Amino acid sequence: MARAIWSGALNFGLVTVPVELYSATQDHTIHFRQFQRGTSDRIRYRRVNERTGEEVPYDEIVKGYDLGGDEYVIIEPEELDEIAPGRSRTIDIDAFVDLEEIDPIYFQKTYWLAPAKEEFGRAYSLLIEAMAKTNRAGLARFVMRGKEYIAAVRAGDGVLVLNTLLFPEDIREPRKEISKLPEVGQAREKEVDMAVSLIESMAEDWQPDEYRDTYTERVMQLIEDKRAGRTVTPAEEPREATKVVDLFEALSRSVEGRKRGAEKPGKPRERAGEAEREKPRRGRASDKKAEGEAPKSKGAAGPDLSDLTKSELDRMARDLDVKGRSKMNRAELEKAVRAASRRQERRRAS
Repeated sequence: MARAIWSGALNFGLVTVPVELYSATQDHTIHFRQFQRGTSDRIRYRRVNERTGEEVPYDEIVKGYDLGGDEYVIIEPEELDEIAPGRSRTIDIDAFVDLEEIDPIYFQKTYWLAPAKEEFGRAYSLLIEAMAKTNRAGLARFVMRGKEYIAAVRAGDGVLVLNTLLFPEDIREPRKEISKLPEVGQAREKEVDMAVSLIESMAEDWQPDEYRDTYTERVMQLIEDKRAGRTVTPAEEPREATKVVDLFEALSRSVEGRKRGAEKPGKPRERAGEAEREKPRRGRASDKKAEGEAPKSKGAAGPDLSDLTKSELDRMARDLDVKGRSKMNRAELEKAVRAASRRQERRRAS
């Protein structure tokens, strides 16, 4: 069983729930030891006094802030613990925001929050259900291991999820850091339209189980091949960059390739509805909307939603303010959108 890495209380208005924090992710990277080439001699790192050359015990090491000119302010570990907010043991939710409003660049690491004792399960479950119904995340601050974090607390699958977030000052401005960024609007309109067609033809639902770390698998195969004395086969070289003059042609061939692939049976990633999404987009409700034409109607049943992708349904659900849409599968989302559309039509009629 996992061990809690932090314990305290989650404060939501006047409701306080003692909780424990658990890491929700793990590192599966292959780790190597270091050796001097041609020998079996290990390379090790030591904490060494640069003046005496002697190794220094960990408990004799203090922190120093560089003021410049070889001048430092020395800070003892206990001094960091004594200052605010170093003694904080609470996660205080200050506000709630729509989870979709948080730019993914701010997300840092994912944790689970669990009730500290079974007796707090009712209040804990209340928070999960309320957050799921509102599709909102609580913004909070807390301190862990001597560092303050801003966090988003949200409803997961039967568990409260806490995502630590970066502060705005942690995010660099790309145009200040990267000198090679192009000016906006360099692409031609027909190239943009063709790129949009390619993106739409490749649209599908997020299925995390379909993705795996193939690089780690190749590293393990390399290790096995070398251990067994087998010849190591190099991987293919990356493709060359597409030339600007060939950009539209490359996009066109890509779209045609997706259309032909949709017609072939037994595709490895084929799922129900995928072939339908990869058909030419003409005649779909989303295209008619873009052209200013109303989608087909099924009488009192509302708009025809059966040929829309999940992402298109999600956009409609957002416009209709459907609660809990982020937790719905495609069928549930279609049903919710249809019901919300009917309610909207009734309000307009009255």
